[in-house]
Amino acid sequence: MGTQKIQAICFDLWDTVFIDDSDEPKRAQRNLPPKPIERRNLVECFLQEAGSPVARHLIDIAYDTTDAAFYQVWYGQQLTWPVAERLGVLLKGLNRELPVDRFAELVRLHEDMELDPVPELAPKIAEILAQLHGQYRLAVVSDAIFTPGRGLRKLLAHYDLLQYFDAFAFSDELACSKPCARMFEHIAETLSIPLDSIVHIGDREQKDVAGAQAVGAQAIFTTVVKDRGAEQTQAQALCSDYLNLPALVEKMDRT
Repeated sequence: MGTQKIQAICFDLWDTVFIDDSDEPKRAQRNLPPKPIERRNLVECFLQEAGSPVARHLIDIAYDTTDAAFYQVWYGQQLTWPVAERLGVLLKGLNRELPVDRFAELVRLHEDMELDPVPELAPKIAEILAQLHGQYRLAVVSDAIFTPGRGLRKLLAHYDLLQYFDAFAFSDELACSKPCARMFEHIAETLSIPLDSIVHIGDREQKDVAGAQAVGAQAIFTTVVKDRGAEQTQAQALCSDYLNLPALVEKMDRT
């Protein structure tokens, strides 16, 4: 690493490395319903199989309510409920239960839904990760919404990107979500480096920029996939093309 101050670059995943919902056109080509509909279809089907059917409009209401509660907790309490907890809340609201093995299968089908078909990569991210690997330690700091860390590793491996990363902080595995300090501290501890030697790149101001800066790391706001407020960002740098990322990091290292 020489005398460089920046030792590690952390990446958010959704809309930073992977393009969220880019699997939906692939699902449509296979005549599969959109993921939100398929999740509700699964709940309906499993309850019917268990002999405890529920009207579809009630399942839709229960799912909408559970999703709303999840997002409130995600932002308000810095937690991402695991899929099992979300579905447990949903079934409790419907006053229904499933056998343990069938509930486990329902959870698995939810968690694995984004593994086939897979989402697309952000433009040029693969070549830039290959370029940065060896120059910096690379890490993932990502919230898990439906796909847990286990599945997110599989997605990275599918694109042969898992090899580039030295550390991982997934919200389902650490029982907290960005901007919780623990997400970033875990990377520093795993890599045995100080927090101020880390640069984190992501697309959400509150979670990726403010979260990293609160622990003394630097932040890069990315608009490569989606612009979620570049004009208001407080990040040290803005990245709209990953081909510029190495130069951005080098410049930050010199300041």
